[in-house]
Amino acid sequence: MIDSTTDATFDTDVLTSDIPVLVDFWAEWCPGCVALSPILEAIGDANPSTLRIVKVNADEQPELAARYRVTGLPTLKVFSGGEVVQTIQGAKPRPQLEAMLGTLIS
Repeated sequence: MIDSTTDATFDTDVLTSDIPVLVDFWAEWCPGCVALSPILEAIGDANPSTLRIVKVNADEQPELAARYRVTGLPTLKVFSGGEVVQTIQGAKPRPQLEAMLGTLIS
């Protein structure tokens, strides 16, 4: 299951997490975002102890999108220890995304 986060809950949900968090910046009108959603759900379900996945609706949370310099959708940002450690832009097939996430999901 993928949770949503907002500006009000982002610090608790993401920045203080004990495990790495992949944040999916998305929007309802974005076809790539829609295609990526079930892939992220599957990756999250397969790796619950090593990676948490949360979604940020960039239209509803423009402050967060601006804070993390999201200029296109979908944008994935991986946080570890409260810092961005990886940025992935655009929808990717599951094998490519898993390869990019590497040790976070092994």
